[in-house]
Amino acid sequence: MGSATPELLAELLPLVVYTVLAGVLTAGGIAAEYASLQYLGSGETMVALWLAAIGCVMLYAGVYGIAYQKVLARVLVARQ
Repeated sequence: MGSATPELLAELLPLVVYTVLAGVLTAGGIAAEYASLQYLGSGETMVALWLAAIGCVMLYAGVYGIAYQKVLARVLVARQ
């Protein structure tokens, strides 16, 4: 039973890191999109468009690239 702990940690550590990274990217994307709306309201169109593009990339990377393709795939494989 003692030797199962390192294997469990070796499987769990990348899952935790990917989950945290997906959360950080998603939160950053939401913050960038919110800031984009604020800049758009103040008339700074170029900054608003730049932040909107960065926010979209961060949301795509966080939600689809990491959370869906990495985390969900590992969880579904581990359940089988």
